[in-house]
Amino acid sequence: MRRVCCLLLALSGCSIVPPIQPAPRYEVGRPYQLGGFWSYPREEFSRVETGLAVVVEGAGPRRTENGEVWEGAAMLASHRSLQLPAIITLTNLENGRALSLRVNDRGPEQAGRMVGLSRRAGELLGVAPRGVFQARLEVQADASRALAEGLAPGATTNTPTLAMTAAPVGRVERESLAPPEGARAGAARAAPGRRALAEITQANAVNLPPLRLAEELRQGGAMPGRLFLDAGSFFTYALAQRQAVRIGARAEPVGPRSRQQEFRLRAGPFASVAEADAALERARVAGFPELRIVVE
Repeated sequence: MRRVCCLLLALSGCSIVPPIQPAPRYEVGRPYQLGGFWSYPREEFSRVETGLAVVVEGAGPRRTENGEVWEGAAMLASHRSLQLPAIITLTNLENGRALSLRVNDRGPEQAGRMVGLSRRAGELLGVAPRGVFQARLEVQADASRALAEGLAPGATTNTPTLAMTAAPVGRVERESLAPPEGARAGAARAAPGRRALAEITQANAVNLPPLRLAEELRQGGAMPGRLFLDAGSFFTYALAQRQAVRIGARAEPVGPRSRQQEFRLRAGPFASVAEADAALERARVAGFPELRIVVE
């Protein structure tokens, strides 16, 4: 009898945590600090970049920055500045594998990492958990614009709901400090007028990418490159050169010669990710706010 009572008491103290239901919304967001660096979100439907990608630990599910759900088994990615959500093509330059991913959260936390991706996406791209690899990111313009229009405030869509079970998981803490002096905070994207919004919704609701993208792995040729550190740019060569000397970089002209010639600070190439990370850390300690590891 005592055992039965103890069992009943134990069961009465347990509660079932309901699944996290996604509530997708479109947002750009304001500047924020994460991992010691400021990021400035903005709309970019034609962004193409190279850098280092990392497989994020933690299967989830957990709430993302734009009200969706992060799940390790889904085709998801995080990015520091892209609008949320966005659809990208991410290619592993080291083996040629490529996937379509839905960007629905901020991150990754570690400086020098271009994008974070879910466990399952990493598996398909041939990368182990916490693995780092050379990657190319390209925003899928049409799909991303459809999301921006269809998920605007007031729009109604037929986007399917994800069925998930909840589990406790840690979350990256963001530092809510004021942006540095002279920085412009990114404002949220303004919603279209009611009439225009209705027309956009009717035209795009059926074409919205689903919350859970299909696992469509594409195989191309491997194109590994060399790692460089970009540390910002200047419009005066003398100033660029003085700053470059501080971190062992060089001032390189960008684009065709003109009166407003731009000079970027670049260091490298580096023989390994560890060397590139060490150069980035030296530049961070020296006070350089704009640092990117790129692949060329």
